Amino acid sequence: MNKITRRNFVNGTLMASGASLLPLKILDSQAAMAALDSSYYPPALTGLRGSHPGSNDHAHALAWGGGSVGGSMTKLSETYDLVVVGGGISGLAAAYFFQQQHGAEKNILILDNHDDFGGHAKRNEHVINGNTYISYGGSQSIVEPKYADRVVLDMFEDIGIDLKRFNSAYDLDFYKRHGLGGVTYFNKEVFGQDKLVQHPYCNYPNYVEGLPGGRLSHEDAAAAAPLSEKGRAQLLRVLNGGLHTLNVQEADLQDYIDNHSYFDYLKNNLGVDDPGVLRMARHSGLDWGNYSAELMSIAEAKSCGAMGFAPKAVYDEENPYIYHYPDGNASIARALVKKLISGVAKGSNAEALVLAQFDYAELDRPGNPVRLRLNSTVVNVRHGGNPASASEALVSYVNGNQSFQVRARNVVMACYNMMIPHIVSDLPKEQAAALSLQTKSPFVYTSVGLKNWRAMKDSGIGVAMSPGNMHQAVLMDFPVSMGGYKFTDSADQPCVIQMISCPFGSFGAEPEAQFREARYRMLSLQFDDYEEEIRRHLSGMLASNLFDFDRDVASISVNRWAHGYTFAGPGDSVRLGRQPFGRVTVANSDSAPGADAKTAVMMAHRAVNELA
Repeated sequence: MNKITRRNFVNGTLMASGASLLPLKILDSQAAMAALDSSYYPPALTGLRGSHPGSNDHAHALAWGGGSVGGSMTKLSETYDLVVVGGGISGLAAAYFFQQQHGAEKNILILDNHDDFGGHAKRNEHVINGNTYISYGGSQSIVEPKYADRVVLDMFEDIGIDLKRFNSAYDLDFYKRHGLGGVTYFNKEVFGQDKLVQHPYCNYPNYVEGLPGGRLSHEDAAAAAPLSEKGRAQLLRVLNGGLHTLNVQEADLQDYIDNHSYFDYLKNNLGVDDPGVLRMARHSGLDWGNYSAELMSIAEAKSCGAMGFAPKAVYDEENPYIYHYPDGNASIARALVKKLISGVAKGSNAEALVLAQFDYAELDRPGNPVRLRLNSTVVNVRHGGNPASASEALVSYVNGNQSFQVRARNVVMACYNMMIPHIVSDLPKEQAAALSLQTKSPFVYTSVGLKNWRAMKDSGIGVAMSPGNMHQAVLMDFPVSMGGYKFTDSADQPCVIQMISCPFGSFGAEPEAQFREARYRMLSLQFDDYEEEIRRHLSGMLASNLFDFDRDVASISVNRWAHGYTFAGPGDSVRLGRQPFGRVTVANSDSAPGADAKTAVMMAHRAVNELA
């Protein structure tokens, strides 16, 4: 097949190495790192994003090799009241709370290994026909904000997040107005033919507020599936199934579904053995389920809307799934950075920042009370003496291939918790062992800039479940207009679509083993591999008379997160792992454990309160 040569070169090579093209400049051996080049703007980079090439190299060398990384050490003449390891929402919130408690004049340094701040809250910008279209590459929406702690709500108010604004910013009628709903795409490679059926077969699309469900009855949906006659009969039994098929007393039902396997229910209770039906079921929970469905209990499968459970609203009326900025939770990160470093952009609240061009040269400017240093992997934190009585910690990090060290009166570890034992060298063995048990499941959020979405509308695709593909879901982005940004309202206009992949490992393996296998496979793929998969997916799903990949796809951002959703370690390991240690405390949503922005903020608040 033909490649899009220019985009392939830019995305797969130049843009992926953006950090090395625009490095930090060193003033002298005893001075701080200077600001980034004024042209540095990572949200506009496409290609391999998320954990982009190079972002984890030093961390992997440290964790896998167990030795020192980086060249000779330069001890900078920098001492901070607080050093935060990790510039995601939890790390940024930790800096915010420290300022709130100790004063805006306190010196804070935030270090992050990526070329952009925000962690999983990644902003993707696609330039199409000279105009910028905004999307997200990870942390998607503010989940259930009306159940948030007062600490979170007060922070939101202070940084300019107005939750009431989403009531009008989110276009609830968009999908119905354009005839878009939940569908399923069966690909030729797995199911024998490329076929689009106007039914999602699971509850996953229901988290998209305003999206109509499947247009077909269960009987018609089962008959339309490209399965054998036996497979279609089994699929219908699943679609008509549910807890009512269990011969269990009402008083015992909850205990039963908590402790019995979803796949045992499918196989033993509903008599399912068709590989196509089981594959559809396995991929029906996606990121709501955290891991592949054959490992879920019946209760977990029901909760995440796996195949065979009646469609329902995922959230109650008090918490509709509408709290979504055009760039997802990247707007929370941007609002926090603006609060911490006022000169980085113009805008008095989060909505005003939606279209703001951030000046990354301001992030690490000498003289700022808060400095944010990107492309900097922390490789060692140790106390300057006995941890019980030390007055400071020494923080070493690698930027490029050079090592630097700063001093900190306090340290908040707001990074992946499983990395902390490799970084904090004097950590107690029991705590290090507990932290090592924490892990995360991998996922990929791919945003695709289209020059028009006529083929999506013609096919009625709001969300397309795709059980045969790498990306198991394809969806129109959330219809949000705010801050001067206007979401598309015509199929002839450009737009950004989302493709979501939760890669699983070998069927039946334990979660951690599946995560390792899927993570290895994910990171072994190059941009060409992803582009070819996206080409096959979209070209097979969309009508050829309306969609041509080379003509209609303007740009692709593949946001790979090898360590994505939190998967807590066993027993009491989470609590043991997050204990304060001398001048060091532990934040990040891992330490809750959880996987949403509210949790990340609360863990930051706890960690700051625990500082000695």
